[in-house]
Amino acid sequence: MFKLLRSVVLLFPVIALLSNGCTREHGQVPGDIRAIFAKPAYQHATWGLRVTDMDTGEVIYDLNPDHHFLIGSVRKLLSVGLLLNAVGSRHTFVTPVHRQGIVRRGVLTGNLILVASGDLTMGGRRNPDGSVAIANLDHNEANDLGNAQLTAPDPLAGYRALAQQIAASGIKEVQGDVIIDDRLFVPFRFRGQFDVRPIFVNDDAVDVTITPTAPGAPASVQWRPASSAFGVMSTLTTSPAGSAVRVELEPELPTCIGVPNCVAKVSGQIPADFVPPLTSAFPLVRTFRIVEPARYARTGLIEALKNAGVTVKANAVGPNRVELLPPPNSYAPDTKVAELVSVPYADIARFILKVSYNIGADTALVLFGLTRGVKDMRGSLDAERKVLSADFGIRAEDFTFVDGSGGGLTTATTKVVTTFLERMSRTPDFAGYHAALPILGIDGSLASVSEFKRQPSLAGAERHVFAKTGTFVEGTAAGPVLRAKALAGYIQTKSGRRLAFAIVVNDAGVLSSVDELFRAVQDQGTIAAILWRDH
Repeated sequence: MFKLLRSVVLLFPVIALLSNGCTREHGQVPGDIRAIFAKPAYQHATWGLRVTDMDTGEVIYDLNPDHHFLIGSVRKLLSVGLLLNAVGSRHTFVTPVHRQGIVRRGVLTGNLILVASGDLTMGGRRNPDGSVAIANLDHNEANDLGNAQLTAPDPLAGYRALAQQIAASGIKEVQGDVIIDDRLFVPFRFRGQFDVRPIFVNDDAVDVTITPTAPGAPASVQWRPASSAFGVMSTLTTSPAGSAVRVELEPELPTCIGVPNCVAKVSGQIPADFVPPLTSAFPLVRTFRIVEPARYARTGLIEALKNAGVTVKANAVGPNRVELLPPPNSYAPDTKVAELVSVPYADIARFILKVSYNIGADTALVLFGLTRGVKDMRGSLDAERKVLSADFGIRAEDFTFVDGSGGGLTTATTKVVTTFLERMSRTPDFAGYHAALPILGIDGSLASVSEFKRQPSLAGAERHVFAKTGTFVEGTAAGPVLRAKALAGYIQTKSGRRLAFAIVVNDAGVLSSVDELFRAVQDQGTIAAILWRDH
């Protein structure tokens, strides 16, 4: 079940001086923290630790300050934070639908055009109270971690709401086509797998839920969102108790979306007594990736229109005919027939950071680029570099970012991270930023970090550490290697001090099981709890 065979990023020189003018060396790190560094699992690893007092500016610890560490998803702290600064916590993304043509007696002689806005959730994670539904084990990592928890809201709720508004506008029949205008930004390649565009359906994933039945019988396999855009065929069987588990998805990246009868396959066997990892409860979750989100969204909207009583002459499954679109930004206000307004960006930032949503962080960086007049990933990285230098005092030579989520060889010194955290604490939207971070022992990627509670002196750290995790596991011939494990954020200490911190370990060696990866998570959580107690 331990499937980290390819490089994945999950959940992820100025020497700082103390007031006495001396550099904080390794030997000055407290003994109980050094004991964690000295564990056999880290005998060949490199550690970094930087802790600063946000009120006094004191650098409390600064271990390996000049080292360029792989930081994984800790990088998301910057990409998500910069967009929050640029647009504000209350900013919403508005996704309109325009008619292209005249409506007479309920019949639209032209096309309906949904203009994508970069809304990551498209109404598909909205709880009844308007909040964003978040699961601690997000479905975007289901295939790599072996399981996930699904949120309750309807993934297609936003598309259904748009369809109902279109019907209420008086349109009962569309003689043309339905088109997704996805020209907001230049599509970018996600981890060498597929292009990300500014339109999303269920986080661009089809969720497959699996439950065993009786030995020898087919296993129960369901999927969502249900649509003619994509189907699942299953030959997965329930095998006898004690047998090996084998669940295969083929292909995980289906390229046939937009073509009639697009079907992928689930095969293998699942033992009758199988206990799902991480959740210890069924269903077992796997995902297919929606690699053509505009085509999937088009089909979803056409099907929602049908359910709302609107007939569309064009086939529900087919290409997204962008060649029929008018010039960008040429839509007139009086042609708008529906719109979907997102939750505030602070809630979207919370979604991205709590579960370490990679596609969301990459999109956040490109959306930040739009605020600086650029439309592609490379231009957004350049714009970010300039802002970090000019507004945050972060030197360009102290970090290397390849995307917005921490993919590949994303590196930074620990000072880059803590400096950004310190400066963010003085921005108008800091409250939303702080609230978006996982909380130690409570939620998000820190929900299961509880080892520190076994020490009575550390148990009180729960709810007082707000931080982002980062992980970089690389597949090698010897097996999956833990290249980086990181944790960075804020601590409200036992004595009331406000600290910014970054803890990183690089090159911890080959992982023999997923438990070893979680052990590193627990160790860094314990270090954060020690900092809470001792300062």
